[in-house]
Amino acid sequence: MSMQPRQLEAVPETTSRTARRAFPKGTLAMVLRDELESIYTDEMFVDLFPKRGRPAEAPWRLAVVTVLQTIEHLTDRQAAEAVRARIDWKYALSLPLDDEGFDFSILSDFRQRLIDTHAETLILEPILTVSRERGWLKAGGKQRTDSTAVLAAVRALNSLESVGESMRAAVNDLAKEKPEWLLSYLSPDWFDRYVHRFEMTRFPKQESKQQALRRQVGEDVARLLDCVDLPETPSALGQLPSVTRLRQVFAQHYERAQTGVRWRDGPAVSNEERIVSPYVNRGSS
Repeated sequence: MSMQPRQLEAVPETTSRTARRAFPKGTLAMVLRDELESIYTDEMFVDLFPKRGRPAEAPWRLAVVTVLQTIEHLTDRQAAEAVRARIDWKYALSLPLDDEGFDFSILSDFRQRLIDTHAETLILEPILTVSRERGWLKAGGKQRTDSTAVLAAVRALNSLESVGESMRAAVNDLAKEKPEWLLSYLSPDWFDRYVHRFEMTRFPKQESKQQALRRQVGEDVARLLDCVDLPETPSALGQLPSVTRLRQVFAQHYERAQTGVRWRDGPAVSNEERIVSPYVNRGSS
């Protein structure tokens, strides 16, 4: 992808008029967009992309999406859906109402470019400064709101989504393949946690609750894999593709310790090797 420098685009008239009618007092996303005129210049983004190749999604938009998804605790899939569906996000991103958005994987590619070019502070800090000044991003306890912390927070949400959805896919396949076996080991509360697509889950905002959910999901997966590995379990169950994928995703983000299952601070494999979905094998950060 390449990047051709251009000025911050104006909000389309139809988008602006519709957003103002829908939200007379504005929303956080809209106010953030109104602050951007004095923040960005074309030259800030030049080093992120080559000068030749397919035009990239405007980096300033991806930076805004990254901050908005951090504020609202959204994963990449959820943030991409917000770009496609929400009027106030279209206003914030200067997009027409009929814009179809972009694939969620673009966000992880953008974050990796920030890391590779050591541009986290250059791109995100201007928005974070405004967000902190307005009280949109507030530090709680030891929580940090600098660029590195923002990227880490988004990565953690995406990783948890990956593990949870992989668990859901494996449970569904086991139910189809050997329902009587699954019922004998199924934890009653698994139904509530994994009946719906995990990628549509709105994760808790408090870090303590996020940690509790990560721990719970890890314990659920560990228990299921332990049951699959029992000598009396039909070997075919452990060979199901979704179970194999679950085992790989679990190893990427968790490790077993004497005190139980522990969440890794970062993935155990490189970005290119990561499995981010039980359905798509693609790197993400």
